Amino acid sequence: MAETVLDIQNLAYRWRGPASFALTVPTFKVSKGETVLLLGESGSGKSTLLSLICGTILPDQGCVSIAGTDITTLSARARDKFRGEQIGVIFQQFNLLPFGSVADNIALPLRFAPARRSRVPDPMAQAAELCTALGLPEGVTKAKAAALSVGQQQRVAVARALIGQPPMIIADEPTSALDANSQTAFLELLFAQTQTYQTSLLMVSHDPRLGDRFDRVIRLDDIADVQRAAA
Repeated sequence: MAETVLDIQNLAYRWRGPASFALTVPTFKVSKGETVLLLGESGSGKSTLLSLICGTILPDQGCVSIAGTDITTLSARARDKFRGEQIGVIFQQFNLLPFGSVADNIALPLRFAPARRSRVPDPMAQAAELCTALGLPEGVTKAKAAALSVGQQQRVAVARALIGQPPMIIADEPTSALDANSQTAFLELLFAQTQTYQTSLLMVSHDPRLGDRFDRVIRLDDIADVQRAAA
């Protein structure tokens, strides 16, 4: 039986702002090395669920276990450290440091995650290896992130998520700005790297056409119940 990397049980969260809504997830699991596409329309609660998985917000009740640790039991500081150690995040807008070098951007998570850093004997060498594997040109590690094309920046964001071999990658709408050919190339590169390291991948999107490439495709409303306050 495959090892479980992400295990959510009896999760409940209520946002009490002006646009009040409640999110409940009875159970949701992702296995080691599994690629999962989570589909949902804009505003459906996908980003809230990702924030709960990453520990940037806490549920009102329930368990979010990653690599055997229930992050809801950790302090805010401990959650930040745990996130850096155990989760690689690919943001929709990439969130690169524009005037930092490619190598510095890729190695950035290691500064905040000692255990992850310990798995990388030579961060600059691994940054270069990841760039090569992701099809970036030789010598790109010395370039400034702002000088790269959008497609190249996206690959740097993938390398940053993969460095140090975190057991889980979270990708938030990373293909939304790409055409069909670029989407295919991006997913092939991402899957090749997650397979190499047996990394679990949870990718959120509103585009069901991506589903054929994943081990499992789930709609948010298949695993969660979202209730919104009446207008």
